[in-house]
Order: sequence, then C-alpha cells, then structure tokens
Amino acid sequence: MADLAVCKAPDGVTTLGLGSCVGIAIRDPVTKVGGLAHVMLPDSTAIKNNGSIEKFADTGIEELVRQMVAAGANRSRLEAKIAGGAQMFSFQKNCDLISVGDRNAEASKAKLKQMGIKLLAEDCGKNYGRTVIFYPETGQYIIRAVGKPETSI
Repeated sequence: MADLAVCKAPDGVTTLGLGSCVGIAIRDPVTKVGGLAHVMLPDSTAIKNNGSIEKFADTGIEELVRQMVAAGANRSRLEAKIAGGAQMFSFQKNCDLISVGDRNAEASKAKLKQMGIKLLAEDCGKNYGRTVIFYPETGQYIIRAVGKPETSI
C-alpha cells in the first residue's frame, strides 16, 4: 500500500489487497515502459505534514508518471487502467467521510484527465477486494478477487 513501481517489458508489476485503495496502471505502448501505483487516499492537500506522496491519488500519479518518463516513457502516449475503490463495509453506504473507495476512484480519474492521460478501462467499486497484475508490454491488467473469476481489462 502507498507504493508505486515502474518496469519495462517483459516484466510486470503487481499489488495485493486493493480494497478501498485504487491501483493505477499506466504505460507507454511504444516503449513498453509501465508502472503501477497503489493509492490509499484521494487528496494530499487534506492532510498536513503527509510524508508519503505515493499514498495519495493526486501526488502518486504525478510521481508515477515522473518515474516512467525518467525510464524512457513518452508522456504524450501514456494510457491508463484502474481497479479497486471498493466499498468494503456496509456501513459506508451513506457516509462521505468513510466512502473513501469511491473518492479514490474519482480522484484517480480526475488526475488522469487533468494530466491528459487516456483512461482505457476500469474495474472499480463493488464490495470486494482485488489483487492486480499489470504487463506494460501488452497492456493486460489482470484482476483477481476471492470467489470471482479472473478478469483482464
């Protein structure tokens, strides 16, 4: 959690335990440089003295893109897929203070749009956690969840 990683084809990157967190997978389809951020909260400005830029959708996505460009990605070609943002507990339904999954997904989409990164696909919401694996070479984003069939977006 609150982490990110960049890799180049043929390698892939994975993250476990996306509950209300969101996994943002970004790649350059030409250079096959990609990365995955596991963000926990939507907005870094809501918390003072936060020391982890990877923890937040706004700063985590910016840092992921910065590292990808440093590894050879072209910013103008970047494309993204996202997963997670679940509502893990039934008491969250009508509470804005705790419906962080929805807020994480919306903040991630807003940041991608602001940065001009096309969102190709998403698997967000619902009430179960996910584990994801991203392969920048093909853009395949595999999603696994207990009791659910494996999917790819």
